[in-house]
Amino acid sequence: MPGVSIHVVDVSRGVVAAGMKVELYALLPNRRMLVTGQTGKNGQVEDRALGLRMLAGPYEAVFHVGDWYRKEQVPLPQVPFLDVVSYRFGIADPDQHYHLPFKCTPWGYSCFRGGA
Repeated sequence: MPGVSIHVVDVSRGVVAAGMKVELYALLPNRRMLVTGQTGKNGQVEDRALGLRMLAGPYEAVFHVGDWYRKEQVPLPQVPFLDVVSYRFGIADPDQHYHLPFKCTPWGYSCFRGGA
């Protein structure tokens, strides 16, 4: 199924990041928000727009990591190392599905094209 899916996991504690705010933007012709929401109990962003056909071009996923860790009562410095993480990626073939697994800790993250 074409489109984009996003799955967020806190690998420092081995839990899905339920309740993290995530935004998805198309960057051309002008930056415009496509989706804003929170990850569900399974750590995935559940939004119909994510399953829709995307156009070829650049996109940006924005993860509100610092707010989520604060809400989870994970101890952070007053100025967190990670706060809002932006991940820019491109869709070359709109007929394919682009799965973005986002793995995070308070100190780092990994985001890549997965196979789901």
